[in-house]
Amino acid sequence: MTATQNINTTETPTAAHQANPADSILRRLATRAMGLTGADIERIVREARLKARRGKRAISYEDIEEGIRGNRPPVPYDLRWRFAFHEAGHAVVHHALDLGPVRGLNIDTGLGGYNLVGFHLWATDTRDWYENMLTMLMAGRAAELLVLKRVSSGSGGADNSDLARATRIAFDMERTLGFGAEHPLLYRPHRDPGEVFVRDSELAARVHARLEVALDRATAILRKRRPTFHALAKALFDAQAMDETAVLQILTDGDLPP
Repeated sequence: MTATQNINTTETPTAAHQANPADSILRRLATRAMGLTGADIERIVREARLKARRGKRAISYEDIEEGIRGNRPPVPYDLRWRFAFHEAGHAVVHHALDLGPVRGLNIDTGLGGYNLVGFHLWATDTRDWYENMLTMLMAGRAAELLVLKRVSSGSGGADNSDLARATRIAFDMERTLGFGAEHPLLYRPHRDPGEVFVRDSELAARVHARLEVALDRATAILRKRRPTFHALAKALFDAQAMDETAVLQILTDGDLPP
């Protein structure tokens, strides 16, 4: 099953925003709803209203959350652990590299794990930023290898998967962003990197080498922060969905000194 990421480019929220109780509830529901379509949510709200009407009371947030949970089949035990390690890996590396806030994590969809993260706008577009992005995208696979000693297909298999997005970034670094090892000043775009790789094995090797470096780097970060990584995976396994506040508490408790 493909583990996907839902990424928004945003600034870090203020403390006042985080402290608002209504915002906290809405963030929790939004985290629970990762992976659902607009039609799914509309149906869940409609059913929750009907349930509240039958009970002669107002609809509550709990009704909606229960509807979201009831809409999904339970995730098998072993698969739930794999999802938890995979998404915790992404979150720990994203935080360690100071890419931005982790808005929420969810392994309750039955279709893979989801994470919602943001990026600090001032840090984008440099070579270091793209290398950090590659490291974060490879962190789910690194987490599976580190703990489970083998990987699933959860990093790939779809155009929005970790491997697809990382490959596209590494391809662009070589061909369009000016960071390539060969002819870095040439702008050479292409809609389908896979088609180019078939014709240019040397380019394929350079792109793959970038991904290998990112995978090794992600593994080193997770090893260095193993207690935090395991604590977050355990919390995610138990809760199945965690909002920004819950994730941040574990990540900051494990922050290493500069």
